Amino acid sequence: MAVNFTAYLRVSTDRQGAFGLGIEAQRKAVQRYVASVGGNLIEEHVEVETGRSATRPVLLQAIAQCRRQRAVLLIARLDRLARSVSFISSLMEGGVEFVAVDNPAANKVMLQMLAVFGEYERDQIATRTKAALAAAKSRGVVLGAHGKVLAANHRAAAEHFAESLRQPVERAVATGAATLSEIARCLNDEGHRTREGSAFSAGTTQKIMFRLGLRTAGMALPETRGGPML
Repeated sequence: MAVNFTAYLRVSTDRQGAFGLGIEAQRKAVQRYVASVGGNLIEEHVEVETGRSATRPVLLQAIAQCRRQRAVLLIARLDRLARSVSFISSLMEGGVEFVAVDNPAANKVMLQMLAVFGEYERDQIATRTKAALAAAKSRGVVLGAHGKVLAANHRAAAEHFAESLRQPVERAVATGAATLSEIARCLNDEGHRTREGSAFSAGTTQKIMFRLGLRTAGMALPETRGGPML
């Protein structure tokens, strides 16, 4: 029986995501691997997020899909998944099978060792970055000048995340969910999680509804789609 795969592709910056840098190479590597083993690629998930972040909603959605459809999580390189030993370990213990195309024959011990080196590299990068910022500050460079840009990017990411849940929310309403708690239960049952990786509650569901411009009975519709931050 052919194995079903769910692909997870990640780039670390908005610029890479906007221009497709790195994604196409990962996509081709994944497609070649699936073809070589005669498998089925059922879906592809693309995320723009740093490897050190523990709040990656697209990755959580990919993992949830693997659990629902008994699929294997497929990545081009191990560092595209996470440079964290604890993250890799928890993923293994959670029963989600995954394959790194750059080392498909690796066993659990080898994968954890690779994650150790990846985590070390991440820490070294962080140390060099802090040193460079300190040196810039000593030269009189004003740090944080791009705060407004970062805030705008955060709002855009929240809007994008909410939009990714539009169909699940509408599906929940169509099947009879009439309150925020009922919609939250439907989202959780389908394996969706908040941007922080937690289960949905009535409160977090309301934020999604605000951003989507939707409402349930007794819930006021906002004047704009900005809504509260997720």
